Amino acid sequence: MAVQPAAAVPGISHPSGKEKHGRLVQILRGLSFCAYFFTCVITIHLTQLIGAPLYWVNRELFYAYMSMTKRSFGLLITTMTQWWGPTTIRISGDASVADQIRKTKDGRVEFFFPDRLVMIANHQIYTDWLYLWWVGYANSPQMHGHIFIILKESLKYIPVMGAGMMFYGFIFMSRKMANDQKRMAYRLGKLKTKHTAPDGSTYLDPMWLLLFPEGTNASQNGRNKSAKWAEKTGVKDCEHLLLPRSTGTLFCLNELKDTVDYVYDCTVAYEGIPRGQFGEKLFTLAGTYFSGQAPKSVNFYWRRFRVADMPLDNAEKFDAWVRERWYEKDALMEQYISTGRFPATPATAANAGQEGFLETEVKTRYRFEFLQIFTVVGLVSLLWRIVMRIFGRVTSIVP
Repeated sequence: MAVQPAAAVPGISHPSGKEKHGRLVQILRGLSFCAYFFTCVITIHLTQLIGAPLYWVNRELFYAYMSMTKRSFGLLITTMTQWWGPTTIRISGDASVADQIRKTKDGRVEFFFPDRLVMIANHQIYTDWLYLWWVGYANSPQMHGHIFIILKESLKYIPVMGAGMMFYGFIFMSRKMANDQKRMAYRLGKLKTKHTAPDGSTYLDPMWLLLFPEGTNASQNGRNKSAKWAEKTGVKDCEHLLLPRSTGTLFCLNELKDTVDYVYDCTVAYEGIPRGQFGEKLFTLAGTYFSGQAPKSVNFYWRRFRVADMPLDNAEKFDAWVRERWYEKDALMEQYISTGRFPATPATAANAGQEGFLETEVKTRYRFEFLQIFTVVGLVSLLWRIVMRIFGRVTSIVP
């Protein structure tokens, strides 16, 4: 297995410094990473297949079971980052979220976001979703089993993982709304289905729907397309971000508006990316997990917006609303690139002593928490061995 060095931009040193490991160590890290990742992925998919018959027995139980397997994947990627690509997460936000992000006594950061929301973010590199999934793990209550992501349709054809994502209820799009509307309406309809509790009250399942309105991660090709789109439509282009496309976001919010109160916006920046350069060239998967060149810090700036205040009844006004939010995010990125920091979280009565910036690492609460991934397959294997042993004994004494 040959491990290629992280992609480099000519004349620019890597923001995380030189490779921390030689070629032999990179190969060993790559082998151990792949062994761990694929063992866990296959185990999770086997767990999904074991529970698949529940779909025809009890739909609510089936979705709860698949949520459990989604938590397993959240543990997989959190542990994966903790072991092979450790990084600092630096967090701040405006007054709307100041009391919802707190530092715990043991050094972790805990989020107190609601159990139903739509999350939007700028898309910097391929692993943005990984760090945002960790936010669900760090939330109280934990939400890493209730994350839903809208993805491009080709991803569902990836062996094993594609089928796993379909079990998760992720929404696959061809990026042509004429083709995608029925599929999106069907999936979003499930996310807003009300259930009846034993006492007769109704409730909704937890849900974090993650959207990247830019449609793709930042790159030179994406910047060129964004500039052409700005010129074609007569709007101002962003300097650091790609112009967002609002059609899919508007459709999702109109479908969910009676069941979701807030949109949470995260502006994401990676330490050390020079002005005018792109993180995808610097923070490759091989560099992050094999060479020891993970981002020194991943920086989050959070805001929230009330769905009831958005112009969801007018596509043109909503497009302008989203674009204004992106101009604000572009200004936040300018501040980050110029100073190395987003704005600090303002002080409030609820977050007294914790204003400013909260820092933590992507890691699990408990050292061996990842072993939960193997619970179902382990129990089924044990039961199978017991049944086969009993069967063998019975057949041996029956003439």
